[in-house]
Amino acid sequence: MKWIKKVFIVVWRIWFYILVITPLIILLPFLLITTSKEKWYPGTFFLGKVWAYLVLYGMGFFPKVTYKTNLEWTKSYMLTANHTSMVDIMMMIYVSKTPFVFIGKRELAKLPVFGLIYRRSCILVDRGNAKSRKKAFEEAQRRLKNGVSICIFPEGGVPDDIHVKLDQFKEGAFRLSIEHQIPIVPISFPDSKKRFRYGFDSGSPGVLRAVVHPLIHTKGLELNLQNRRFLKQKTAEAIQSELYW
Repeated sequence: MKWIKKVFIVVWRIWFYILVITPLIILLPFLLITTSKEKWYPGTFFLGKVWAYLVLYGMGFFPKVTYKTNLEWTKSYMLTANHTSMVDIMMMIYVSKTPFVFIGKRELAKLPVFGLIYRRSCILVDRGNAKSRKKAFEEAQRRLKNGVSICIFPEGGVPDDIHVKLDQFKEGAFRLSIEHQIPIVPISFPDSKKRFRYGFDSGSPGVLRAVVHPLIHTKGLELNLQNRRFLKQKTAEAIQSELYW
C-alpha cells in the first residue's frame, strides 16, 4: 500500500505543475497586455486570482480564511506570512481582496512561463546582492506611494530544516512599514507545510487555512533599530501563534 500512496503523491505533484502552467499559457495574451502598463495592474491581479483559484481547487485544496481584524481593502498594507510551500503564493492571492505586489527572489524569474509573468508583475530581489536589495527597496517605496499594498515573506525564503516553524525575519518589510507609516498584516498559513511542502515525497489534498491577525500599526514610529526589532518580534509572535506542527 505504501508504494501505491507514493505513486499517487508523485502523480498528484506533477498535476500541480500542469495546473500552474496551463492556465498561464491560456491567459498569457491577456497577462502580457495587463502587465504592459502599471495602471493596468488591477487586471493582472484579477487574472492572478483566477489562476490561484484554479490551482488551489484543482489540487483538491479547500482554502479557509479566518479574519481576526477588519481590513479596509482600499488602504495600503504590508502583508506578511510564514513561507513553507509553493502554495503560499496562491493562498496570499486568495486571501487579499485588493491588488498587492510581491517582493520575491529573482531565481523564480527563470522558470518557464511563470517566470515571464513573475518578472513583469513582481518586484525581484537577489538577497545576496546589496545593489539588488537597494533597487527592490526603492521600487517598493514607489509602489507604496502609489497606493498599492506590498507582500513580503519576511523569512526571505523557505527554511532548509523542515522542523523549523518560523525562521529569522529579514528587516525590509518593517523598514518599509515604518517609512510609509502603513500597518503590517501578519498572516499564518498553518497547513501549507503539511499539505504541500517542498519535495516530492509528501502532501495531501484537504483544508488550507489562513489566519489574518490583528493589524500591527506603525503610525508615529521612528525609523530606528529598536522599532524594527519590535515590529519583527510582534509580527513573528502573531504568525507563530497559529503554527501547531
